[in-house]
Amino acid sequence: SFNSLNHDMTLPEFKFIWYMEYSHRMWGRAVGLAYILPAAYFWRRGCLSRPLKGRVLALCGLVCFQGLLGWYMVKSGLEEKPDSYDIPRVSQYRLAAHLGSALVLYSASLWTGLSLLLPQHKLPETKQLLRLRQYAHGTTALIFLTALSGAFVAGLDAGLVYNSFPKMGERWIPDDLLAFTPMLRNIFENPTTVQFDHRILGIASVTAVTALYIFSRKIPLPRRTRMAVTSLLAVACLQ
Repeated sequence: SFNSLNHDMTLPEFKFIWYMEYSHRMWGRAVGLAYILPAAYFWRRGCLSRPLKGRVLALCGLVCFQGLLGWYMVKSGLEEKPDSYDIPRVSQYRLAAHLGSALVLYSASLWTGLSLLLPQHKLPETKQLLRLRQYAHGTTALIFLTALSGAFVAGLDAGLVYNSFPKMGERWIPDDLLAFTPMLRNIFENPTTVQFDHRILGIASVTAVTALYIFSRKIPLPRRTRMAVTSLLAVACLQ
């Protein structure tokens, strides 16, 4: 990398990048220990119910899988690529997998923790409530997809292609949106298409969260649920 690309990098600049990577790895290992050691302790003390044991095993397995995915991702950045040998870059597919796995792990951990800390509300299963729940699940999937598309943007440096909004350059739809063949490759490998998709998904996510909030205002909900929906809207606007 130094010989072919970063000739002007100083030793302090290299150390900064190295320590960022090292800190990330050590933090990941600390997270693994924070899962596995308490899990083993509470398991041995008989504090875990049978369903919770299955969930704890799944979470610990996912932590280990996350570390393995991280190694697999970094490995792709050390391989020689004939089409971009001068730019060390990890595979955008592996980056998306690593991020997706982290999001699943975080969400499952949060869900498990809240399930243990907060009693579940016993609400009447009205038609409106079922629709709200289905819409919330759909919004979750859309946000997850948007985050994964962000990993493709990062992996391809697609954020550098266009830096104007809402138009991309002078056009609403760029000329090179479908430049690659076969057409499906554009979604995952064409930087222009990847950035375009991320923009559309981001706008769709904010719209879906706003609609979820408006719909929730028409239904009588517990204070905790209403606070969660309002917080979701606030975080979406901030993002």
